[in-house]
Amino acid sequence: MYSCTQCQKLFSSQKGLYNHMNIHRGKYRCTECGKSFRSSYHLASHRRSHSGEKPFECTVCSKRFTEATNLVAHSRIHSFEKPYKCHVCDKAFRQCTNLSTHMRVHTGDKPYKCSLCNKCFSQSSALQLHKRHVHSKRRPHQCPYCGKLFKINIELKYHVRIQTGAKPYSCRHCSNCFRMLHQLKRHLLKSHNEGTWFTCDICQQQFVTRGELKQHSLRRHDDVKPYVCSECSKRFCTAYELRRHRLVHFY
Repeated sequence: MYSCTQCQKLFSSQKGLYNHMNIHRGKYRCTECGKSFRSSYHLASHRRSHSGEKPFECTVCSKRFTEATNLVAHSRIHSFEKPYKCHVCDKAFRQCTNLSTHMRVHTGDKPYKCSLCNKCFSQSSALQLHKRHVHSKRRPHQCPYCGKLFKINIELKYHVRIQTGAKPYSCRHCSNCFRMLHQLKRHLLKSHNEGTWFTCDICQQQFVTRGELKQHSLRRHDDVKPYVCSECSKRFCTAYELRRHRLVHFY
């Protein structure tokens, strides 16, 4: 890992650290937060994060972004383009950063450590989720329609879609729309034969996602439950089930 000497932020590559250092050594400084940038273009782009301006709009779902690069990355959700492929397992990703994070699955690298319990994580986002779910009872995200509170923004995002009935993922072949991306993928496979099925090597049952296949293999063909609760020693097939279970110990 490469560490920034000024803010201690960690990076998996020297190039990532070099690009980050431009924030500290650039001559164009944001008057609101003090961050510096190499060019006026990057400063103007950064200022949109303070003003809330989002000039770049997706032509498919109308979602808006502050930067054109974010729009390009988002558009791959609709086109299913995944140009960044892992050379170990051939898994592909829409963004280069996602590939970098995925490579830690093969290297076993977990650079992000919780300061409260010393548990390590391969992603900074996983560490933040861990802190919110395990060590905090704060629920800062509130639904504007019913007032329900959530610990993380993504939970609120999905909840609001249920409240409003929004279905941002539309099928390119028919008029069907879906609330979740995995629902669209399932529809494309079953109704239009678009995409790739994940097939169990033992019983030949097919699944829409790799995660579903993994859960099937653990439940049907493997007696091992590798995820153990540190509080009560109960065992689970998936990390998600363990995370959900651990909540009972903190409420």
